Amino acid sequence: MGLFNITHPAFFLLTGIPGLESSQFCLAGPLCVMYAVALGGNTVILQAVTAEPSLHQPMYYFLSMLSFSDLAMSLATLPTVLRTFCLNARTIDFDACLIQMFLIHSFSVMESGILLAMSFDRYVAICDPLRYATVLTNEVIAGMGLAVTSRSFITIFPLPFLIQRLPICRSNVLSHSYCLHPDMMKLACADITINIVYGLFVVVSTIGMDLLFIFVSYVLILRSVMAIASREERLKALNTCVSHILAVLAFYVPMIGVSMVHRFGKNVPGFTHVLLSNIYLFVPPVLNPLIYSAKTKEIRRAITHMFHRIKM
Repeated sequence: MGLFNITHPAFFLLTGIPGLESSQFCLAGPLCVMYAVALGGNTVILQAVTAEPSLHQPMYYFLSMLSFSDLAMSLATLPTVLRTFCLNARTIDFDACLIQMFLIHSFSVMESGILLAMSFDRYVAICDPLRYATVLTNEVIAGMGLAVTSRSFITIFPLPFLIQRLPICRSNVLSHSYCLHPDMMKLACADITINIVYGLFVVVSTIGMDLLFIFVSYVLILRSVMAIASREERLKALNTCVSHILAVLAFYVPMIGVSMVHRFGKNVPGFTHVLLSNIYLFVPPVLNPLIYSAKTKEIRRAITHMFHRIKM
């Protein structure tokens, strides 16, 4: 059996950073550090929230969901990224590539939904604090988590089948060290209109709507905070949102940058696209545990207690 059958290649070839192949092995060290921070940091936060009764509150339940999503995203990209950069092992089976694509896009949509849920948590806490405990019950939080997870898997579920129906015969070389839907569909020698339309629908109906609602929630939060007479109380209220705002920026700014370069940066060097895509996938899982550990004293205290118990 040759490299290609009737419909698709037996495997794809992954790419590190175009034009920097000779020096990309030097990036293996920093990548390993980033993965260690992402995997270790998010695992520690999950363990701290689970073990510390004082963190059994809505805000920290949502933080646990965010850490789980970041952990899953890191695990989804880790095998191919490290194989490509450390071992220069570039091949990935067609079916394995479809599975990785599904996982990456699913957990990306899931993270966006969790950030929206966290903005709702901040809205209720600041704009309607007396009803906070009655609005965000354990049942409501579980329902929101289930809704976010279901939405991400249901909306991304058709993508592997939309790729599988395409005859991919232009090439079998992908532009990244992991599998993405836009990257795979460009290799097809057939009409990809359905893939483009559905991909745009997924982005607008999930990530686009989430960002819009997050923006609206912060407009309402700011309006409520500005009505507080005391400057100290205003700063205290806003300070509870800082970690979430930083997490939102860490997730959406690289994503918007990738989209802008992809749409309008036709003359931008190829490695710029790849670097921005890598920042979009790798930075949020690394930054989120650092942000919440640095900005939330309850998390710091719980982590300290957890390590103290381990030491004892």
